[in-house]
Amino acid sequence: MFDTFITTDLFIQAIVETLYMVGWSLLIGTLIGGPLGILLVVTRKGGVLENRLLYNILNPIINIIRSLPFIILLIAIIPFTRFVVQTTIGTEAAIVPLIIYIAPYIARLVENSILEVNPGILEAAESMGATPFQVIWYFLLPEAFGSLILSITTAAIGLLGATAMAGTVGGGGVGSLALTYGYQRFDTFVMVITVVVLIILVQVIQSLGTFLARKVRRR
Repeated sequence: MFDTFITTDLFIQAIVETLYMVGWSLLIGTLIGGPLGILLVVTRKGGVLENRLLYNILNPIINIIRSLPFIILLIAIIPFTRFVVQTTIGTEAAIVPLIIYIAPYIARLVENSILEVNPGILEAAESMGATPFQVIWYFLLPEAFGSLILSITTAAIGLLGATAMAGTVGGGGVGSLALTYGYQRFDTFVMVITVVVLIILVQVIQSLGTFLARKVRRR
């Protein structure tokens, strides 16, 4: 059993690393996946910018990346990760595969959220002479905003689980702490605390996302 002070210090560092990975990966993944999801909606058959060629290229690429388990993706793109951040160990290195993992996932979530918008709203927008950009910016996105918040919340929780797996290859965070001190050193206390921390983080993220979505839908 190691010193309690060091344990507390390590837990704080692990939580900070986890939030760092989730925050940056979610931000960049949303900036990539959000537009991709919109493109999937507007370029599909019957979309406001129908483009079967573009849709038929994006759709399978997103499906292929999404079909890869994160731990396999993490290992498979090690050369790319090294090229981007000059290392394969640590939180910065973990962010690269996390972005590649979450971006297509967010694209699908965004696509599903926008497809839930009442088609009558689009018909009304087009009847008023709205351009494709105006349809997307002033009609599709505002109507889907509440659902989009819940989609990003789901993505954030998925990222939280992925960061735990990133810890198995030196990615840092709570997952690395659980593996190094909990599993390899057979410290039940560390394992229990890491599980509790992850549960609390999930509950906080979900509660915040639900609260924001409810506020948006009431407007």
